[in-house]
Amino acid sequence: MQPDSVYAICGFNDISSRQAMGFNLMVVDDDGNHRPWSIIVVRWGKKVLGYVNKCPHNSVNLDWELNQFLDPYGIRLMCGKHGSTFELGTGRCVEGPCQGRALTPIALVVLDGDICVVGVHLVEDDASANN
Repeated sequence: MQPDSVYAICGFNDISSRQAMGFNLMVVDDDGNHRPWSIIVVRWGKKVLGYVNKCPHNSVNLDWELNQFLDPYGIRLMCGKHGSTFELGTGRCVEGPCQGRALTPIALVVLDGDICVVGVHLVEDDASANN
């Protein structure tokens, strides 16, 4: 595995500012096994933030409906199962059953207009067929 691998997952403009989108990817672990990897990408102006889509309270995905990650005010990530809310910038739970814990951050960069995930090895079998 190359720690500096970069994989484009969507265009920067595919996510509107102040919105979040989920992606179900397939990661290759150190043993060569493939396992699902669900992530959340948040765009806030020119900044992008990424977290593993798993609530630290009971390991369920945060979205209560497809791509519905934000609280009613649109300022925090929210778990649809028990209502825990998380700061966008830190992933820290500020309200709810998992208060004091945090979402797992993932490394993202914007390259040539694409939002890319960094530092993981993804399965790319479909990606090359779509280009």
